[in-house]
Amino acid sequence: MILPTIDYRRGAVEIIDQTLLPAEMRIRRLRTLADLEEAIAAMRVRGAPAIGLAAAYGMLLALEERLRKRVKRAPRYFFDRASFVTPFADAGLSARELGETLASARTRIAATRPTAANLFWALDRVMRAARHGGRDPFEICCSVAAEAFWIHHEELEIELAIGRNGERLIRDGMNVLTHCNAGGLATAGYGTALGVLYAAWEKGKRFHVYADETRPLLQGARLTAWELSHRGMPHTLLCDGAAASLLAAGRIDAVVVGADRIAANGDTANKVGTLALAVLCAKFKTPLYVAAPASTFDPAIPSGRGIPIEERAESEVTTIRGRPHAPAGTRAYNPAFDVTPAGLIRAIVTERGVMKRPNRSQIRLFTKR
Repeated sequence: MILPTIDYRRGAVEIIDQTLLPAEMRIRRLRTLADLEEAIAAMRVRGAPAIGLAAAYGMLLALEERLRKRVKRAPRYFFDRASFVTPFADAGLSARELGETLASARTRIAATRPTAANLFWALDRVMRAARHGGRDPFEICCSVAAEAFWIHHEELEIELAIGRNGERLIRDGMNVLTHCNAGGLATAGYGTALGVLYAAWEKGKRFHVYADETRPLLQGARLTAWELSHRGMPHTLLCDGAAASLLAAGRIDAVVVGADRIAANGDTANKVGTLALAVLCAKFKTPLYVAAPASTFDPAIPSGRGIPIEERAESEVTTIRGRPHAPAGTRAYNPAFDVTPAGLIRAIVTERGVMKRPNRSQIRLFTKR
């Protein structure tokens, strides 16, 4: 089952609005770059791979807006993943103007969320593709569209490969714990950490999934439980703080999580609360597996100390859906992510294979492929 998490259709980016789940499944059409920026910042679309794809489509959306303003007798839309690019007369457009449009869009999209490496990786790929279009405006648009649509196709193939590579880590009868949501909703539609579990389930293995609720925005409760329910996979939801007692009692056989950025030494940023699980896994001798695409590695950052950690609004902690549940004036600490040292990670699963006991030398060889 592939979820319609994000797509580019008839001149707009279409997303599942994840802020409404599980109560409502709504496809939202984003027709402007401002709409897309808001959707990423508000976590209507979220998860490192999905954010990367949204970034690529945001660049295409910026071109769509520019063309609407400049092309006379403009068609209803210029870009669509099914039909590619609608031909147009350049209407005086220049390569320089389109380059400036893309550069401005890159700056705006890059400012939405600082931690996920996939966002910057996708933006840079699209900018390189634009340069391959040369001086012809239509060719530039075709190059950008081809790259954005290829990233979408490639991302889904990557997720399926991660699942195939990681499912061998899952055995019949296991109890597997996951944190946050690294399934179809966080990706191009299949998943990374949950993709490992989906692939194992599809091979006939039967096991039980424990899902942390993942405070403060409850991605585990709202999104992971929703995905598992739709797939008919047995699962139990628990408060984040309850994971320790399960691990101490030996009731968890493995923990599988995603990643938003992996430093050159293997230190890994993921949803806040992952570090606590990693420490618990080390204490109680339970393997912690990270599942993420190769685009998540950032060899320019030597260690986890250099990974920028997004801090979000205090109101996400002090209120629930706009209703206060802490006394007025109470301050809150709300980092979106924390960093797990590489030494606490048993293996990293990617589309290229399984890297056991990740370290700097392994990652250097891995990222040169």
